[in-house]
Amino acid sequence: MTDSTWITLISLGVTGLFMLGVPVFLVIAYWVIGCSVVLGMTFDNIGAALTYAFSNGFALLAMPLFILTGDLINKAGIARRLSDFAYSILGWLRGGLAMAAIGACGLFAAISGSNSATTATIGSMMHPEMVKGGYDTRFAAATAAAGGTVGIIIPPSIIFIVYGFLMNLPISDLFVAGIIPGVMMVVGMQLVCWVLSKYNGWGHIIPFDITRVLRTAFGAWLGFFAIGLVLWGIYTGKFSPTEAAAVTVGFCVIVGVLSHWLFPLVASGVDQEGRPTSYGASLLVEGFRIRDLPSITMRSAQITGILAPLIGISVVMQQILSLLGAQEAIGTWVAGLGGYWIVLAASMAIIFVAGMVLESLPVTIILAPILAPLAAANGMDPIHFAVIFLVGASIGFVTPPYGLNLYVASSVTGVPYMRLLRYALYYLAALLTVWILVAVMPPLATILLPGR
Repeated sequence: MTDSTWITLISLGVTGLFMLGVPVFLVIAYWVIGCSVVLGMTFDNIGAALTYAFSNGFALLAMPLFILTGDLINKAGIARRLSDFAYSILGWLRGGLAMAAIGACGLFAAISGSNSATTATIGSMMHPEMVKGGYDTRFAAATAAAGGTVGIIIPPSIIFIVYGFLMNLPISDLFVAGIIPGVMMVVGMQLVCWVLSKYNGWGHIIPFDITRVLRTAFGAWLGFFAIGLVLWGIYTGKFSPTEAAAVTVGFCVIVGVLSHWLFPLVASGVDQEGRPTSYGASLLVEGFRIRDLPSITMRSAQITGILAPLIGISVVMQQILSLLGAQEAIGTWVAGLGGYWIVLAASMAIIFVAGMVLESLPVTIILAPILAPLAAANGMDPIHFAVIFLVGASIGFVTPPYGLNLYVASSVTGVPYMRLLRYALYYLAALLTVWILVAVMPPLATILLPGR
Protein backbone atom coordinates (compact mmCIF):
# COMPACT_ATOMS: atom_id res chain seq x y z
CA MET A 1 0.00 0.00 0.00
CA THR A 2 1.10 3.56 -0.64
CA ASP A 3 1.99 6.01 2.13
CA SER A 4 -1.19 7.99 1.52
CA THR A 5 -3.30 4.84 1.97
CA TRP A 6 -1.55 4.02 5.26
CA ILE A 7 -2.01 7.56 6.53
CA THR A 8 -5.70 7.46 5.58
CA LEU A 9 -6.15 4.20 7.50
CA ILE A 10 -4.27 5.59 10.50
CA SER A 11 -6.44 8.71 10.43
CA LEU A 12 -9.61 6.61 10.33
CA GLY A 13 -8.31 4.44 13.16
CA VAL A 14 -7.54 7.33 15.51
CA THR A 15 -10.89 8.90 14.62
CA GLY A 16 -12.50 5.71 15.83
CA LEU A 17 -10.48 5.85 19.05
CA PHE A 18 -11.60 9.43 19.57
CA MET A 19 -15.25 8.45 19.15
CA LEU A 20 -14.73 5.68 21.71
CA GLY A 21 -13.61 8.27 24.26
CA VAL A 22 -9.83 7.95 24.12
CA PRO A 23 -8.25 11.22 25.39
CA VAL A 24 -7.51 13.69 22.62
CA PHE A 25 -3.81 13.93 23.51
CA LEU A 26 -3.41 10.16 23.07
CA VAL A 27 -5.33 10.26 19.79
CA ILE A 28 -2.95 12.93 18.47
CA ALA A 29 0.06 11.02 19.78
CA TYR A 30 -1.07 7.79 18.09
CA TRP A 31 -1.58 9.63 14.82
CA VAL A 32 1.85 11.27 15.04
CA ILE A 33 3.57 7.97 15.89
CA GLY A 34 1.77 6.09 13.12
CA CYS A 35 2.54 8.73 10.50
CA SER A 36 6.14 8.94 11.70
CA VAL A 37 6.54 5.20 11.05
CA VAL A 38 4.99 5.48 7.59
CA LEU A 39 7.13 8.47 6.62
CA GLY A 40 10.32 6.92 8.01
CA MET A 41 10.75 9.40 10.88
CA THR A 42 12.40 8.03 14.02
CA PHE A 43 10.62 8.01 17.38
CA ASP A 44 13.33 10.08 19.02
CA ASN A 45 12.28 12.92 16.74
CA ILE A 46 9.54 13.74 19.27
CA GLY A 47 12.03 14.11 22.10
CA ALA A 48 14.41 16.02 19.83
CA ALA A 49 11.61 18.41 18.85
CA LEU A 50 10.78 19.10 22.49
CA THR A 51 14.44 19.57 23.39
CA TYR A 52 14.97 21.93 20.45
CA ALA A 53 11.89 23.99 21.30
CA PHE A 54 12.95 24.59 24.90
CA SER A 55 16.68 24.94 24.28
CA ASN A 56 16.18 27.45 21.47
CA GLY A 57 13.19 29.22 22.96
CA PHE A 58 14.30 30.81 26.22
CA ALA A 59 10.83 32.33 26.63
CA LEU A 60 9.26 28.86 26.86
CA LEU A 61 11.04 28.34 30.16
CA ALA A 62 8.53 30.79 31.65
CA MET A 63 5.77 28.20 31.24
CA PRO A 64 6.63 25.90 34.18
CA LEU A 65 7.56 28.91 36.31
CA PHE A 66 4.20 30.63 35.85
CA ILE A 67 2.42 27.35 36.58
CA LEU A 68 4.45 27.02 39.78
CA THR A 69 3.54 30.61 40.65
CA GLY A 70 -0.14 29.72 40.47
CA ASP A 71 0.26 26.81 42.88
CA LEU A 72 2.35 28.88 45.29
CA ILE A 73 -0.24 31.67 45.31
CA ASN A 74 -3.00 29.18 46.01
CA LYS A 75 -1.12 27.40 48.79
CA ALA A 76 -0.09 30.67 50.46
CA GLY A 77 -3.70 31.86 50.63
CA ILE A 78 -3.19 34.82 48.28
CA ALA A 79 -5.73 33.44 45.78
CA ARG A 80 -8.35 33.26 48.54
CA ARG A 81 -7.73 36.90 49.44
CA LEU A 82 -8.17 37.96 45.81
CA SER A 83 -11.48 36.12 45.58
CA ASP A 84 -12.65 37.68 48.87
CA PHE A 85 -11.88 41.11 47.44
CA ALA A 86 -13.81 40.37 44.25
CA TYR A 87 -16.81 39.14 46.25
CA SER A 88 -16.81 42.25 48.44
CA ILE A 89 -17.27 44.36 45.31
CA LEU A 90 -19.82 42.16 43.51
CA GLY A 91 -21.68 40.39 46.31
CA TRP A 92 -24.56 42.90 46.31
CA LEU A 93 -25.57 41.74 42.81
CA ARG A 94 -27.63 38.64 42.09
CA GLY A 95 -25.05 36.03 41.13
CA GLY A 96 -22.34 38.08 42.83
CA LEU A 97 -20.39 35.05 44.08
CA ALA A 98 -20.26 33.56 40.57
CA MET A 99 -19.26 36.94 39.17
CA ALA A 100 -16.59 37.15 41.87
CA ALA A 101 -15.28 33.74 40.78
CA ILE A 102 -14.86 35.09 37.23
CA GLY A 103 -13.22 38.23 38.61
CA ALA A 104 -10.91 36.11 40.75
CA CYS A 105 -9.93 34.19 37.61
CA GLY A 106 -8.95 37.48 35.99
CA LEU A 107 -6.86 38.55 38.99
CA PHE A 108 -5.27 35.11 39.31
CA ALA A 109 -4.51 35.08 35.58
CA ALA A 110 -2.57 38.32 35.99
CA ILE A 111 -0.06 36.37 38.08
CA SER A 112 -0.12 32.77 36.86
CA GLY A 113 -0.43 33.08 33.05
CA SER A 114 -1.97 29.60 32.79
CA ASN A 115 -5.53 28.63 31.95
CA SER A 116 -5.35 25.19 33.56
CA ALA A 117 -3.82 26.56 36.76
CA THR A 118 -6.50 29.27 36.89
CA THR A 119 -9.35 26.80 36.43
CA ALA A 120 -7.92 24.28 38.90
CA THR A 121 -7.20 26.85 41.61
CA ILE A 122 -10.36 28.95 41.41
CA GLY A 123 -12.53 25.89 40.72
CA SER A 124 -11.33 23.94 43.75
CA MET A 125 -11.66 27.03 45.94
CA MET A 126 -14.90 28.63 44.72
CA HIS A 127 -17.02 25.65 43.60
CA PRO A 128 -17.84 24.46 47.15
CA GLU A 129 -18.66 28.04 48.17
CA MET A 130 -20.99 28.49 45.20
CA VAL A 131 -22.79 25.21 45.86
CA LYS A 132 -23.28 26.20 49.51
CA GLY A 133 -24.53 29.58 48.27
CA GLY A 134 -27.38 27.94 46.37
CA TYR A 135 -25.91 27.73 42.87
CA ASP A 136 -26.46 24.74 40.62
CA THR A 137 -23.38 22.53 40.89
CA ARG A 138 -23.16 22.21 37.09
CA PHE A 139 -23.27 25.98 36.67
CA ALA A 140 -20.64 26.45 39.37
CA ALA A 141 -18.27 24.00 37.65
CA ALA A 142 -18.90 25.53 34.22
CA THR A 143 -18.15 28.97 35.69
CA ALA A 144 -14.71 27.81 36.84
CA ALA A 145 -14.03 26.27 33.43
CA ALA A 146 -15.07 29.39 31.53
CA GLY A 147 -13.24 31.74 33.88
CA GLY A 148 -10.00 29.91 33.21
CA THR A 149 -10.05 30.97 29.55
CA VAL A 150 -8.70 34.40 30.51
CA GLY A 151 -5.66 32.67 32.01
CA ILE A 152 -3.88 32.85 28.65
CA ILE A 153 -5.14 36.29 27.59
CA ILE A 154 -4.69 38.58 30.60
CA PRO A 155 -0.93 39.12 30.88
CA PRO A 156 1.39 37.50 31.69
CA SER A 157 0.41 34.67 29.38
CA ILE A 158 2.15 31.44 28.50
CA ILE A 159 0.56 31.20 25.07
CA PHE A 160 1.49 34.81 24.21
CA ILE A 161 5.07 33.85 24.99
CA VAL A 162 4.85 30.86 22.66
CA TYR A 163 3.25 32.94 19.89
CA GLY A 164 5.84 35.69 20.23
CA PHE A 165 8.60 33.08 20.08
CA LEU A 166 7.14 31.50 16.93
CA MET A 167 6.34 34.72 15.06
CA ASN A 168 9.24 36.85 16.35
CA LEU A 169 6.99 39.49 17.90
CA PRO A 170 7.74 41.56 21.04
CA ILE A 171 6.24 39.63 23.94
CA SER A 172 5.77 42.78 25.99
CA ASP A 173 3.66 44.30 23.18
CA LEU A 174 1.57 41.13 23.04
CA PHE A 175 1.02 41.31 26.79
CA VAL A 176 -0.19 44.92 26.55
CA ALA A 177 -2.46 44.06 23.64
CA GLY A 178 -4.15 41.32 25.68
CA ILE A 179 -5.27 43.60 28.54
CA ILE A 180 -8.47 45.10 27.07
CA PRO A 181 -9.67 41.87 25.35
CA GLY A 182 -9.01 39.98 28.60
CA VAL A 183 -11.07 42.46 30.61
CA MET A 184 -13.84 42.26 28.00
CA MET A 185 -13.90 38.48 28.33
CA VAL A 186 -14.25 38.78 32.12
CA VAL A 187 -17.08 41.32 31.84
CA GLY A 188 -18.87 39.28 29.18
CA MET A 189 -18.81 36.16 31.33
CA GLN A 190 -19.90 38.11 34.40
CA LEU A 191 -22.91 39.32 32.44
CA VAL A 192 -23.80 35.68 31.76
CA CYS A 193 -23.49 34.97 35.50
CA TRP A 194 -25.83 37.83 36.33
CA VAL A 195 -28.47 36.89 33.75
CA LEU A 196 -28.55 33.18 34.60
CA SER A 197 -28.47 33.78 38.35
CA LYS A 198 -31.25 36.36 38.15
CA TYR A 199 -33.38 34.04 36.01
CA ASN A 200 -32.85 31.04 38.32
CA GLY A 201 -32.73 32.92 41.62
CA TRP A 202 -29.27 31.61 42.51
CA GLY A 203 -26.99 33.06 45.15
CA HIS A 204 -27.28 35.09 48.32
CA ILE A 205 -27.06 38.88 48.13
CA ILE A 206 -24.91 40.73 50.65
CA PRO A 207 -25.12 44.51 51.16
CA PHE A 208 -22.38 46.62 49.67
CA ASP A 209 -20.04 47.73 52.46
CA ILE A 210 -17.14 50.04 51.67
CA THR A 211 -15.44 48.97 54.90
CA ARG A 212 -15.54 45.35 53.76
CA VAL A 213 -14.11 46.36 50.38
CA LEU A 214 -11.23 48.23 51.97
CA ARG A 215 -10.57 45.43 54.46
CA THR A 216 -10.42 42.75 51.76
CA ALA A 217 -8.33 45.05 49.55
CA PHE A 218 -5.82 45.32 52.40
CA GLY A 219 -5.96 41.56 52.80
CA ALA A 220 -5.18 41.07 49.10
CA TRP A 221 -2.30 43.55 48.97
CA LEU A 222 0.30 40.84 48.45
CA GLY A 223 -1.62 39.60 45.41
CA PHE A 224 -1.80 43.12 43.98
CA PHE A 225 1.90 43.57 44.68
CA ALA A 226 2.71 40.35 42.81
CA ILE A 227 0.62 41.51 39.83
CA GLY A 228 2.33 44.89 39.86
CA LEU A 229 5.77 43.30 40.17
CA VAL A 230 5.24 41.17 37.06
CA LEU A 231 3.73 43.93 34.93
CA TRP A 232 6.20 46.60 36.06
CA GLY A 233 9.21 44.39 35.42
CA ILE A 234 8.11 43.32 31.94
CA TYR A 235 6.80 46.66 30.67
CA THR A 236 9.74 48.71 31.93
CA GLY A 237 12.21 46.23 30.50
CA LYS A 238 13.76 45.46 33.88
CA PHE A 239 13.48 41.76 33.12
CA SER A 240 12.20 39.46 30.40
CA PRO A 241 8.97 37.43 30.74
CA THR A 242 11.06 34.41 31.74
CA GLU A 243 12.94 36.42 34.34
CA ALA A 244 9.64 37.90 35.52
CA ALA A 245 8.32 34.39 36.09
CA ALA A 246 11.42 33.47 38.08
CA VAL A 247 11.21 36.67 40.16
CA THR A 248 7.54 36.03 40.91
CA VAL A 249 8.27 32.45 42.02
CA GLY A 250 10.97 33.75 44.35
CA PHE A 251 8.64 36.42 45.73
CA CYS A 252 5.88 33.89 46.37
CA VAL A 253 8.25 31.47 48.11
CA ILE A 254 9.64 34.20 50.40
CA VAL A 255 6.18 35.59 51.19
CA GLY A 256 4.69 32.14 51.76
CA VAL A 257 7.40 30.94 54.14
CA LEU A 258 7.73 34.19 56.10
CA SER A 259 3.96 34.55 56.43
CA HIS A 260 3.70 31.05 57.84
CA TRP A 261 6.17 31.98 60.57
CA LEU A 262 4.75 35.43 61.32
CA PHE A 263 1.02 34.81 60.91
CA PRO A 264 0.45 33.11 64.32
CA LEU A 265 2.34 35.95 66.04
CA VAL A 266 0.08 38.75 64.81
CA ALA A 267 -3.28 37.03 64.33
CA SER A 268 -5.60 37.71 67.22
CA GLY A 269 -8.02 35.14 65.88
CA VAL A 270 -8.64 32.90 62.87
CA ASP A 271 -11.71 31.15 61.55
CA GLN A 272 -12.10 27.42 60.85
CA GLU A 273 -10.36 27.79 57.49
CA GLY A 274 -7.36 29.55 59.02
CA ARG A 275 -8.28 33.04 57.78
CA PRO A 276 -7.78 36.02 60.11
CA THR A 277 -10.71 37.44 62.00
CA SER A 278 -8.91 40.63 62.98
CA TYR A 279 -8.13 43.63 60.79
CA GLY A 280 -4.44 43.67 61.65
CA ALA A 281 -3.89 40.03 60.74
CA SER A 282 -5.41 40.59 57.30
CA LEU A 283 -2.14 42.17 56.17
CA LEU A 284 -0.55 38.71 56.18
CA VAL A 285 -1.48 35.47 54.45
CA GLU A 286 -1.44 32.01 55.97
CA GLY A 287 1.63 30.94 54.00
CA PHE A 288 3.20 27.48 53.89
CA ARG A 289 6.10 25.58 55.36
CA ILE A 290 9.41 24.96 53.62
CA ARG A 291 8.68 21.23 53.73
CA ASP A 292 5.51 21.89 51.68
CA LEU A 293 7.56 23.09 48.70
CA PRO A 294 8.26 19.61 47.24
CA SER A 295 4.56 18.73 47.12
CA ILE A 296 3.69 22.14 45.62
CA THR A 297 6.43 21.74 43.01
CA MET A 298 5.25 18.21 42.22
CA ARG A 299 1.73 19.48 41.51
CA SER A 300 3.13 22.09 39.14
CA ALA A 301 5.37 19.50 37.53
CA GLN A 302 2.35 17.31 36.82
CA ILE A 303 0.69 20.10 34.84
CA THR A 304 3.95 20.93 33.08
CA GLY A 305 4.40 17.22 32.37
CA ILE A 306 1.11 17.31 30.46
CA LEU A 307 1.87 20.49 28.49
CA ALA A 308 5.53 19.87 27.62
CA PRO A 309 4.99 16.55 25.75
CA LEU A 310 2.07 18.25 24.01
CA ILE A 311 4.47 20.85 22.66
CA GLY A 312 6.83 18.14 21.42
CA ILE A 313 3.99 16.18 19.80
CA SER A 314 2.66 19.37 18.21
CA VAL A 315 6.04 20.28 16.72
CA VAL A 316 6.31 16.82 15.13
CA MET A 317 2.69 17.07 13.97
CA GLN A 318 3.59 20.36 12.30
CA GLN A 319 6.51 18.63 10.55
CA ILE A 320 4.28 15.80 9.34
CA LEU A 321 1.59 18.17 8.06
CA SER A 322 4.29 20.13 6.25
CA LEU A 323 5.60 16.93 4.59
CA LEU A 324 2.05 16.02 3.56
CA GLY A 325 1.47 19.49 2.11
CA ALA A 326 -1.45 20.25 4.43
CA GLN A 327 -0.08 23.59 5.60
CA GLU A 328 0.56 24.72 2.05
CA ALA A 329 -2.93 23.63 1.04
CA ILE A 330 -4.54 25.61 3.86
CA GLY A 331 -2.39 28.63 3.06
CA THR A 332 -3.18 28.46 -0.63
CA TRP A 333 -6.91 28.11 0.03
CA VAL A 334 -7.06 31.06 2.42
CA ALA A 335 -4.84 33.22 0.21
CA GLY A 336 -7.06 32.43 -2.75
CA LEU A 337 -10.08 33.88 -1.02
CA GLY A 338 -8.66 37.39 -1.22
CA GLY A 339 -9.73 40.43 0.71
CA TYR A 340 -9.20 41.59 4.30
CA TRP A 341 -12.55 40.54 5.77
CA ILE A 342 -12.81 37.22 3.94
CA VAL A 343 -9.32 36.16 5.01
CA LEU A 344 -10.09 37.26 8.56
CA ALA A 345 -13.36 35.31 8.66
CA ALA A 346 -11.74 32.21 7.15
CA SER A 347 -8.85 32.38 9.63
CA MET A 348 -11.24 32.69 12.57
CA ALA A 349 -13.28 29.75 11.31
CA ILE A 350 -10.14 27.60 11.00
CA ILE A 351 -8.98 28.60 14.50
CA PHE A 352 -12.40 27.84 16.00
CA VAL A 353 -12.66 24.41 14.36
CA ALA A 354 -9.09 23.53 15.34
CA GLY A 355 -9.83 24.58 18.93
CA MET A 356 -12.65 22.05 19.05
CA VAL A 357 -10.20 19.15 18.85
CA LEU A 358 -6.80 20.59 19.81
CA GLU A 359 -5.33 22.43 22.78
CA SER A 360 -4.16 26.03 22.29
CA LEU A 361 -0.48 25.09 22.07
CA PRO A 362 -0.76 22.79 19.03
CA VAL A 363 -3.28 25.17 17.45
CA THR A 364 -0.74 27.97 17.80
CA ILE A 365 2.29 25.95 16.74
CA ILE A 366 0.54 24.48 13.71
CA LEU A 367 -1.63 27.33 12.43
CA ALA A 368 0.10 30.57 13.45
CA PRO A 369 2.97 30.17 10.92
CA ILE A 370 0.34 29.63 8.20
CA LEU A 371 -2.30 32.23 9.00
CA ALA A 372 -0.24 35.10 10.43
CA PRO A 373 1.72 35.81 7.18
CA LEU A 374 -1.52 35.67 5.19
CA ALA A 375 -3.15 38.13 7.57
CA ALA A 376 -0.15 40.49 7.31
CA ALA A 377 -0.24 40.23 3.52
CA ASN A 378 -3.86 41.39 3.59
CA GLY A 379 -3.11 44.44 5.71
CA MET A 380 -3.75 43.18 9.24
CA ASP A 381 -1.64 44.47 12.10
CA PRO A 382 0.51 41.54 13.36
CA ILE A 383 -0.20 42.37 17.02
CA HIS A 384 -3.93 42.69 16.37
CA PHE A 385 -4.03 39.37 14.53
CA ALA A 386 -2.05 37.74 17.34
CA VAL A 387 -4.74 38.80 19.81
CA ILE A 388 -7.50 37.57 17.46
CA PHE A 389 -5.71 34.26 17.07
CA LEU A 390 -5.11 33.71 20.77
CA VAL A 391 -8.54 34.82 21.96
CA GLY A 392 -9.95 32.29 19.50
CA ALA A 393 -7.54 29.65 20.76
CA SER A 394 -8.58 30.37 24.36
CA ILE A 395 -12.24 29.83 23.47
CA GLY A 396 -11.28 26.29 22.51
CA PHE A 397 -10.78 25.56 26.22
CA VAL A 398 -14.57 25.50 26.68
CA THR A 399 -15.52 24.21 23.22
CA PRO A 400 -16.63 20.56 22.96
CA PRO A 401 -15.51 17.93 22.27
CA TYR A 402 -12.02 18.75 23.58
CA GLY A 403 -12.47 21.69 25.95
CA LEU A 404 -9.45 21.21 28.22
CA ASN A 405 -10.85 23.52 30.91
CA LEU A 406 -14.02 21.45 31.02
CA TYR A 407 -11.94 18.38 31.84
CA VAL A 408 -9.92 20.28 34.46
CA ALA A 409 -13.08 21.68 36.07
CA SER A 410 -14.67 18.25 36.03
CA SER A 411 -11.62 16.81 37.75
CA VAL A 412 -11.43 19.38 40.56
CA THR A 413 -15.20 19.64 41.17
CA GLY A 414 -16.33 16.04 40.60
CA VAL A 415 -19.03 17.13 38.15
CA PRO A 416 -19.10 14.83 35.07
CA TYR A 417 -17.84 16.40 31.85
CA MET A 418 -21.09 16.02 29.94
CA ARG A 419 -23.08 17.74 32.70
CA LEU A 420 -20.91 20.85 32.39
CA LEU A 421 -21.79 21.43 28.77
CA ARG A 422 -25.26 22.88 29.27
CA TYR A 423 -24.04 25.99 31.08
CA ALA A 424 -20.68 26.12 29.34
CA LEU A 425 -22.52 26.90 26.11
CA TYR A 426 -23.85 30.18 27.55
CA TYR A 427 -20.31 31.26 28.37
CA LEU A 428 -19.19 30.12 24.93
CA ALA A 429 -21.74 32.45 23.32
CA ALA A 430 -20.46 35.40 25.37
CA LEU A 431 -16.83 34.65 24.51
CA LEU A 432 -17.62 34.37 20.80
CA THR A 433 -19.31 37.78 20.94
CA VAL A 434 -16.23 39.33 22.53
CA TRP A 435 -14.01 37.60 19.96
CA ILE A 436 -15.95 39.11 17.07
CA LEU A 437 -15.80 42.57 18.65
CA VAL A 438 -12.03 42.31 19.08
CA ALA A 439 -11.67 41.13 15.47
CA VAL A 440 -13.67 43.97 13.89
CA MET A 441 -12.32 46.71 16.19
CA PRO A 442 -8.47 46.70 16.04
CA PRO A 443 -8.06 49.54 18.60
CA LEU A 444 -9.31 47.19 21.31
CA ALA A 445 -6.00 45.35 20.95
CA THR A 446 -3.64 48.13 19.91
CA ILE A 447 -4.79 51.32 21.64
CA LEU A 448 -2.59 50.75 24.70
CA LEU A 449 0.55 50.17 22.64
CA PRO A 450 2.93 53.13 22.49
CA GLY A 451 2.94 54.90 19.13
CA ARG A 452 -0.35 53.33 17.93
